[in-house]
Amino acid sequence: MFKVGDMAVYPAHGVGVIEKIETHEISGHQQDFYVMRILDNNMIIMIPTKNVNNVGLRDIIGQTEVTKLYSILEDRDVTLDSQTWNRRYREYMDKIKSGSAFEVAEVYRDLLILKLEKELSFGERKMLDTARNLLVKEISLAKEIEEEQVRQDLDKIFS
Repeated sequence: MFKVGDMAVYPAHGVGVIEKIETHEISGHQQDFYVMRILDNNMIIMIPTKNVNNVGLRDIIGQTEVTKLYSILEDRDVTLDSQTWNRRYREYMDKIKSGSAFEVAEVYRDLLILKLEKELSFGERKMLDTARNLLVKEISLAKEIEEEQVRQDLDKIFS
């Protein structure tokens, strides 16, 4: 599915580059692994090539998906649950871990809307930063523009 040099998105960690494909013996069986370096923090992740779908490794979104992402971010006709912050945190974390750029966009949008109504908890502020960073990196690569331009675009949507 992926080859050395390909960019891919690993759920909750963001965009990385496939640096190598290695074979290791695990419990007496040969298994191939993608060795991926996450761009934001240089973390190295080894992903069994057979488990790519299970872990949610995917290609970077395309230009048409970027348009859909922006429409999700611009949508203000959403009802936020009045659940406790920790339940909301778990729900949002599940969305971030899903690996879907669209679900990450929903988390980012919802937390920014919530921030207008009340102060976010420490965990929610951290999650807001995580969602923003994941979106900025992927959108900048998809649109082939600087990350700073994407940050400005996001700020315009929510100003």
